[in-house]
Amino acid sequence: MRKIVIAGNWKMNKTVAESVKLAGELVAAAKGIRQVVVAIAPTYLALAKVAEVVQGSNVKLAAQDVHWENQGAFTGKVSADMLKEIGVDYVIIGHSEQRSYFGETDATVNKKVRKVLSLAMTPIICIGETLAERKEGRLESVLTTQVNGAYAGLSADEALSTVIAYEPVWAIGTGVTATDDEAQEAHAFVRSLLAKLYGDSVAQSISIQYGGSMKPENAAGLLAQKDIDGGLIGGAALKADSFLGIITPGEGLSK
Repeated sequence: MRKIVIAGNWKMNKTVAESVKLAGELVAAAKGIRQVVVAIAPTYLALAKVAEVVQGSNVKLAAQDVHWENQGAFTGKVSADMLKEIGVDYVIIGHSEQRSYFGETDATVNKKVRKVLSLAMTPIICIGETLAERKEGRLESVLTTQVNGAYAGLSADEALSTVIAYEPVWAIGTGVTATDDEAQEAHAFVRSLLAKLYGDSVAQSISIQYGGSMKPENAAGLLAQKDIDGGLIGGAALKADSFLGIITPGEGLSK
């Protein structure tokens, strides 16, 4: 049975004090959540303080990115062992904003995934097409390239320790959401790619999140889809009540 994984990506929002406050609110709000895996990804600056807040709770700690090297002259970057030391469980890798603004490639995604897995953390691997790519009929080719690139050289056991976030770039932060059917179709295709790489049993065991303007108003419909196993949440994760409004519909679902 697949886990429903709902992760809040706070992006470049919240000071350290604000992050600690929101984390505390979420820990309290999520106390009764049992079946959904809840994770939050504050900025690097706030990670250590938020780690103290979520310790011992059912809210997991996530980082927004990582470097693939252990140490060295990589100004502004953070290594996987630094994240591991403070209690990070999940690491977002290959987010569309990293790809668009900061030169992320399928090759660097693969390096980061390997490094995160080597330290027993869970990578959340982001994939997705732009509006132009969708209009050009390139959805499947783009997703195929990204999935094959991210999982290059990974064993089936390693693949089972990953989460995928399908994020149509045109729906991130725009308020535009893929319809339930559009999202399900893309998720089913991604699962078929995993099946080609590792077989159906492994493919059916990997959680695939939706990451494009999911909010309380549309969460239930999206999460009810056969192949949608949670969400990577942006704006709606910045307030405890709206984030909880996305988490709650996932309780009681089995995939």
